[in-house]
Amino acid sequence: MLRSLFSGISGMRAHQTMLDVTGNNIANVNTTGFKSSQTQFTDTLSQMLTATGAPAQGTGGTNPAQVGLGVQVSAITTNFTTGARQTTGRATDMMISGDGFFVVQNNGQQYYTRAGAFDFDANGNLVSADGSFVMGWAAETGVVNTNGVISPLQLPTTTLSGARQTTTMGFDGNMPADAEAGTVLNRDVEVYDNLGNARIVTLTFTKTTAAGGGVQQWDVSVVDPNSGAPTTSTMEFDANGALTSGGTFNVNGIDIDLTEVTGYAAMNTLATAQRDGQQAGSLKSFSISNDGTIMGAFSNGVKEQIGRIALANFDNPSGLEKQGGSMFSASANSGDPQVGIAGEGGRGALVGGALEMSNVDLSQEFTNLIVAQRGFQANSRIITTSDEVLQELVNLKR
Repeated sequence: MLRSLFSGISGMRAHQTMLDVTGNNIANVNTTGFKSSQTQFTDTLSQMLTATGAPAQGTGGTNPAQVGLGVQVSAITTNFTTGARQTTGRATDMMISGDGFFVVQNNGQQYYTRAGAFDFDANGNLVSADGSFVMGWAAETGVVNTNGVISPLQLPTTTLSGARQTTTMGFDGNMPADAEAGTVLNRDVEVYDNLGNARIVTLTFTKTTAAGGGVQQWDVSVVDPNSGAPTTSTMEFDANGALTSGGTFNVNGIDIDLTEVTGYAAMNTLATAQRDGQQAGSLKSFSISNDGTIMGAFSNGVKEQIGRIALANFDNPSGLEKQGGSMFSASANSGDPQVGIAGEGGRGALVGGALEMSNVDLSQEFTNLIVAQRGFQANSRIITTSDEVLQELVNLKR
């Protein structure tokens, strides 16, 4: 048989594969997070008709004479360039601006996807459109340990911000140096026990020195309903208004810090600068920040981390295997997933309230359709021509 006949068949097969790939790209032009593919051809092994000859004395060298045996598909590569942004305004929609993949889990198997159309199910699990669990790190007492093992993220409506005991409070501002002896300043601070029960701790500051320059002294009396007699201390300021003693003390397990307070004239701005502890609160709303942190707003006024979405990247993303549903799985040639947070380690930043559109370029795909069609037609013409030659051979017998 003519070699050209089989070359034409291989060309038709290869261009049919190109048509299949191009058709799949066009079909997914509006698929969220879809990555287009390109077909690459290579020639097959060539038959040697005449081998090469080395130059010799009196004669020159000869080049090989080879006849190709057709074409084959060498690779179908995936294009991982970022698609266009489609703004949705939904709090759970996420887009990766840059490299990386969301990590999801389905039936115990981990997959990787660029499609960030997430939502919460009836159990409070953050899931993808097909119900796969979105993986990340859950917070403990408002702190996320991104060095731990990732797990499915949850945000049930029963999520609570637990009560915390008050252990520290601090003051800043100014106590008036020109106040007369006997001047009293009262400050009430709400504190909490380990169950979240609130109580008022009263601090009373009494000026014990005359107005004017020089050393100033203020007696401090702290009354805590949970303790017995008031706790007392003395604050002393130098002639420059700087606190020199009496800046810290402890009342019933609460460390009180007054070291930032000053003693200048004509200003009474003493106020609470910070205080820990809180009552328990129920979840009211949530938001997802650009680094993947899920922040919860609670009824006690506290905003704290509930979890953080994990991202993964690979040394060779083109080595990932498509699993359908806009998901990929790791392969022997993709490398191991490098899981971490957005914006670090080569992983892109997250964009909330938006989705990544398909990166299919329709103008390029329609051009590929024409190229594939003409390539198919040209190879079919090879078969027709080869058939005519064979027919001529058969007619020689007549």
